[in-house]
Amino acid sequence: MNARLEKLIEKYPELLECQNSIMEAFKAIKKSYEANGKLLLAGNGGSAADCEHVVGELMKGFMSKRPLPQTIRAKLKEVADGSDYLGENLQGALPAISLVSHSALMTAFANDVAPDMVFAQQVYGYGKLGDVFIGFSTSGNSNNINHAVKVSKALGLTTIGFTGKSGGALKELCDITICVPFDSTPDIQERHLPIYHTLCIMLEEEFFG
Repeated sequence: MNARLEKLIEKYPELLECQNSIMEAFKAIKKSYEANGKLLLAGNGGSAADCEHVVGELMKGFMSKRPLPQTIRAKLKEVADGSDYLGENLQGALPAISLVSHSALMTAFANDVAPDMVFAQQVYGYGKLGDVFIGFSTSGNSNNINHAVKVSKALGLTTIGFTGKSGGALKELCDITICVPFDSTPDIQERHLPIYHTLCIMLEEEFFG
């Protein structure tokens, strides 16, 4: 077992039954990043905040500072008239987009077309073969998440669901589903956080050492 995953299970022993799906999620995201893919994320309410949180950990240094390669720093210095400010302050990034943040698009589409199809529309616009879509739904029955999963599958994205004990419809739709063994929304979300923190650390270590 990965050392980070082992530490997660040690701290949260109730997540032992999720270890295989967590590892599968890591491998799927790793494979996508190795092929220059990206991560798309969607959720509602507190789960929308989780999407933002994940992006914050992947798009900049999390546990390490992720210095840029010297070749990139040299190019940045060249275009900045000899200044190394850009190279000193940029960090390595793992591309991830939270779909919950695009208020103008979301409100326009919800008003003009269909509120439960907003995330699906964003996946259609952003998603490419080889990308990964993560949907957070504590019940597993959020229509807007499940529509986005279906569009993701049609476009060839790998789909990962974060949900609760029953898994709902999301469990059957996704390629990989992390079902934490709880029924109440607060309990489920409180376990989602350490899981995606662990995934972010594992990915950072994989790509930045």
